[in-house]
Parts: sequence; structure tokens; C-alpha cells
Amino acid sequence: MPDTIMSKEPSSNLESAMQMLIKTFHKYSGKEGDKYTLSRGELKELLLEELGSYLGSSKDNEAVEKVMNDLDANNDGEVDFTEFIILMGALTVACNDFFLEYKTDDKPKEGESAEKKD
Repeated sequence: MPDTIMSKEPSSNLESAMQMLIKTFHKYSGKEGDKYTLSRGELKELLLEELGSYLGSSKDNEAVEKVMNDLDANNDGEVDFTEFIILMGALTVACNDFFLEYKTDDKPKEGESAEKKD
């Protein structure tokens, strides 16, 4: 993505979210080796720093290894941006499902009356 697009103020929440995903990936990538991929160490640091409250037990090396192995579709030992976005998409879907399941909504379901049932 050209620098002019990334330096432009986002005009929507989705544009802002996309820019944040890109910036966060590149904040951690390239510290060890290829600047366009995350090594195991870089991925672990990203998971701990950026997603620690969502992943909980990600401090466990086994958990990090499992995430790495699941993400590393081409088996090169590194996670590229596409593989990273797959993780973020999967986590977002899981969070959405969780919130939908535990949502306390007082709105009547389709076909129910608006009066509260006791």
C-alpha cells in the first residue's frame, strides 16, 4: 500500500481498522529476518502484547506453537500478512459468535409480542 494511503487520515471505522491491522503486523515483523513475515518469536510477542486478554493462555509455548503451525499454511516457519489476516478473521468470528451467544437482548424475537413474558 503506498505511503500516501497509509498516511492519509482514515475516513471510516473500517479504514481505520485496516490501517491498524497493517501497522500492527509491521510493528512486529522483520525484527528477526524477513521484514514482511513474523517469525515464531515475533508472533509470540504480537500475541502476548496485542491479544493477551483475548487469548488468555497464549503465554504457553505449546499454544503459540499450535497457532503458528495452524497459520503457517505454506510450512515455511513464518507467518506472512495473509496468514496473519486469517488469524485475525478467525478471532473476530469467534468473538462475534461469543457475543451473540451471550447477548442479553430485550428485543422480542420475530413473531413474539413486544410485551415481556414472566
